[in-house]
Amino acid sequence: MRYQSYDYFSRSAQLFHDGFSAIHDVSCHPLNPFSYTPIGRLTNAVLESSMRLTRRYDKLDFSIDSITIGDNQVKIVEEIVENKVFCDLLKFSAQDNIVRDKVLLVAPLSGHHATLLKGTVEGLLVDHDVYITDWQDARDIPLSNGPFSFDCYVTYLIEFLEFLGDDVHMVAICQPTVQSLIATAVLAERNSTATPKSLTLMAGPIDVSKSVTRVNELAHQKPLDWFKNNAIMTVPAGYPGVGRKVYPGFLQLGGFLSMNPEAHAKKHMQFFQNILFGEREDAERFRAFYDEYMAVLDMPAEFYLETIERVFQGNELANGKITYRGKPVDFSAIKDTALLTVEGEMDDIVGIGQTRAAQDICPNIPQDKRQHHEQEGAGHYGIFSGSKFRKYVRPMMTEFIKKYS
Repeated sequence: MRYQSYDYFSRSAQLFHDGFSAIHDVSCHPLNPFSYTPIGRLTNAVLESSMRLTRRYDKLDFSIDSITIGDNQVKIVEEIVENKVFCDLLKFSAQDNIVRDKVLLVAPLSGHHATLLKGTVEGLLVDHDVYITDWQDARDIPLSNGPFSFDCYVTYLIEFLEFLGDDVHMVAICQPTVQSLIATAVLAERNSTATPKSLTLMAGPIDVSKSVTRVNELAHQKPLDWFKNNAIMTVPAGYPGVGRKVYPGFLQLGGFLSMNPEAHAKKHMQFFQNILFGEREDAERFRAFYDEYMAVLDMPAEFYLETIERVFQGNELANGKITYRGKPVDFSAIKDTALLTVEGEMDDIVGIGQTRAAQDICPNIPQDKRQHHEQEGAGHYGIFSGSKFRKYVRPMMTEFIKKYS
């Protein structure tokens, strides 16, 4: 009933959004002289702010049609190369007849869509063919397709790596750094040619006992049953996944916003002023960020609960207790995969040292195949997007990948 109530509310709010939108279209039309007056700009600011508060945010497209490489504008082709029930594997490639290294970019299954990593994809495309995990919204997956667990995620990564063949480099961001490290160890133990040539782990909870953040504290404040009873809901009628147990995206979004409510409120007030004073570029940057940030998906309940239990409450990876399909994972089997760990100095979601811990968990990687980078002044999202990523992190990652190709 909780999900059903939210769905009724959001659908009702969408009606108000449509009304505000219709008035806004007339009010700010270029041929309407009223739109250029101070009162007209104030009206438009009020209307657009109201539209954003009542809108249902849907998943956006990547919309990467071309990128600039050197002095040339190069066409980018996007295609689905592997389709699974809970995830599509997308490929982005530059059409300039240059052979590039293959990079598997592992996007989190943690509320936001993979399109949150659009800037990461664009940055990597200059030097690599990029494959990315595009996770599906659990509310759109029929119950007959069965559950999706922590081990299922690892299996998907193993199968994607095997599909791509040898000479693949894997880059994992945030939550899936754990599963990516496990998948690498499993393949290495099998002596598989699909074992990635290099593994880059960015801002991930490898050892949550280090530099504990509010995210870590929340997972320990309540027992697992509390999360089952309060965070898990049933998909209501009207969606293909009716009856499926999920951790709804709107709850996850509420958690994201509650971590920095003052900052988000300040940005929205600034956006109001941007419209009021005609600061179009700043307003457009706000729209681009929040159109993506507010679009969320539902996570399968079993995956969410196992992540809480195994990664955050049990800290199983750092404690040497992590398993895959019931068997202990042997990280000492990783010997030939180069390891890069990346953290942000100002990250308030994944604390300093949590990702770097992977270096100690993999004892048999040669010292000359290890590297750690702490990005000065970068918060969580700044590690994989934005100016610091483009200027510092991306070139360093590319150099690392090329070194071990």
